[in-house]
Amino acid sequence: MIVTSVALSDSAQLNSSFTNISILLASHTIAGTPKLICCTWLQANESWQDSIKLSALVKRYNLNSFKVQFITADQLDDSDSEQQLLLAAVAQLQQYLRGKRQNFDLPLDTSLGTPFQQKVWQALLGINHGETISYKTLAERVNSPKGYRAVANANGKNPLSIIIPCHRVIASDGKLGGYTGGLNKKECLLALEGVECKS
Repeated sequence: MIVTSVALSDSAQLNSSFTNISILLASHTIAGTPKLICCTWLQANESWQDSIKLSALVKRYNLNSFKVQFITADQLDDSDSEQQLLLAAVAQLQQYLRGKRQNFDLPLDTSLGTPFQQKVWQALLGINHGETISYKTLAERVNSPKGYRAVANANGKNPLSIIIPCHRVIASDGKLGGYTGGLNKKECLLALEGVECKS
């Protein structure tokens, strides 16, 4: 597994509250194919080992600590297929955050989640850029019409934030609801997509 990070300060579209925040990315080769397994927020002064739920990933992918490697984004080598994937992810995230990309085209592995969580995450991929739906609507889309709390919990466990767009799910009254990365980030991502929500 290879882990890297990209600073959001490089993305001109974001407001100044994002200057000390980075996105942490992790990839792993699964059945011979490199796949993205994690995309999460990294706060200022937070180490990547703290942010990345490393123990769960090590257990899921049968890794030991010697197989987890952090490489800074500027040191990634595109001759290595796993690092090439991380370079593509960094480029696509920067394009998205600059308002130049609406959809991601990256191989993802969500097998860390339960079958229900994976179903929810798959449904999140069906929410278009600039669109929002309620937790209730998302619950209906996964054939669990009364399971909006379970859907909200699955959103909170999303291992690929931004790329799997859980920020596009809001409360039925039009308010933001929750977001693991913090409501200020959710509001900023939605604003980037042209969506205004109630405070």
